[in-house]
Amino acid sequence: MSEAILGGGCFWCIEAALEIIEGVIDVESGYANGHLENPGYREVCSDTTGHAEVVKVLFDENKISYQELLEIFFEIHDPTALNHQGADYGSQYRSTVITLDSEQERIAKEYIAQIQPRYSKKIVTKVEPLQCYYRAEEYHQDYFRKNPNQPYCMAVAAPKVVKTQEWIKNRK
Repeated sequence: MSEAILGGGCFWCIEAALEIIEGVIDVESGYANGHLENPGYREVCSDTTGHAEVVKVLFDENKISYQELLEIFFEIHDPTALNHQGADYGSQYRSTVITLDSEQERIAKEYIAQIQPRYSKKIVTKVEPLQCYYRAEEYHQDYFRKNPNQPYCMAVAAPKVVKTQEWIKNRK
């Protein structure tokens, strides 16, 4: 099993989209790379802790590669939006690929360079090594699955799930 840590706006949305992929074993919402030890949601949302809302993805590389996860990740969020996604603003919503080793860093940087020509604006996704990770509170875990009719989920998370379903369909 391998791990990836990705942040692209609200973790509910990224979690919902990635957990439907074959080969993804688990997706956990959390906070990464800030300066406050064991932060909570309110602290992270204050945009003063330096943490990003992220998901930790446990996946089987025999079924899906790290690069394929990056392909989906870049399809389901706007990597050109600095410190926001949609109506969610603050550095906690930054686009980030948090790398666990030099190989992930290499793959992420090469992939970003490869896809940059597709965008009219510069990709601002940070590629940063993992400094710290904290699991988010229990009520954030599997939020979309537990609350599919919540208005935010319907408006923001559901379209990301649809994009992931389209990626899966086109992959076959």
